Amino acid sequence: MTTPSPTGRLTGRVALVTGASRGIGAAVAERLAAEGAHVVLVARTVGGLEEVDDRVKAVGGSATLVPQDLMDGAKLDSLGPAIYERFGRLDVFVHAAGQLGTIGPLAHADPKDWDRVFGVGVTATMRLVRTVDPLLRRSDAGRAVLLTDRVGRQPTAYWSAYAASKAALDMMGRMWAAETLETSLRVNLVDPGPVATKLREKAFPGEDAKTLRTPAEVAPSIIEFCMPACALHGELIDLNPA
Repeated sequence: MTTPSPTGRLTGRVALVTGASRGIGAAVAERLAAEGAHVVLVARTVGGLEEVDDRVKAVGGSATLVPQDLMDGAKLDSLGPAIYERFGRLDVFVHAAGQLGTIGPLAHADPKDWDRVFGVGVTATMRLVRTVDPLLRRSDAGRAVLLTDRVGRQPTAYWSAYAASKAALDMMGRMWAAETLETSLRVNLVDPGPVATKLREKAFPGEDAKTLRTPAEVAPSIIEFCMPACALHGELIDLNPA
């Protein structure tokens, strides 16, 4: 077992990560734990969360597992109070959860599919912001990172609900940043670019994943925006390779 340094940059802090059972969310959670943070992991699949918990423990970290569907609004609303009751604080929020939905013409979009994508990508984001904002404001160095995608900024045919949800996410992130300008909370959007994840595989089934960066390769860059030393606020950071 590797033990994180007692002087890790996030020692004594608590971090909440959504989409934490796999992909970028899981990799970010591991890195945050290695920096000393206790990580609260939110995802639908218990098995996936348990696997990430094992990896967190392997780096000497600790985690709390929260198996939860982001479509369950009542449970999302209670998440912040539950974190406060148990830990008395929240310092970092990384929103990595996302829903691809069906790629196809907008005129052929399925309403149920659309509602699911917006439920996870937009409505759940609003509820998460509501429930974590008071705690992050109380922290001496609250940090929020929302993962986004360039298709939300560059109109691209057939990306339908996913692109529209990312456009909404971008605006929500910027609004939240504007509303917390006079606080110690720092809110930023991060576009990791093409990464070998299940969502990417579903969107590009013929793509060679070996040509892409792995979640473990992009996670170190993402967690820099979670650190107390990060002074950026209201920015959209593009990690796409040049």
